[in-house]
Amino acid sequence: MRVSADRTVCVGAGLCALTAPGVFDQDDDGIVTVLESAPAADDRTTAREAGHLCPSGAVRIVEDAE
Repeated sequence: MRVSADRTVCVGAGLCALTAPGVFDQDDDGIVTVLESAPAADDRTTAREAGHLCPSGAVRIVEDAE
């Protein structure tokens, strides 16, 4: 899994940081910051949920090919 975020479209809702605090944070302006671009197995479920909850579509989750 790879996690990324487009900070130019982030609206600062904070759902990513609230849902997956081990993967996402917010800077002083409330804009998303990715803490872990390759989250550990423990954080993958919450990272996926954060991607689904993001109102602006800034959070992107790419699953590894198996």
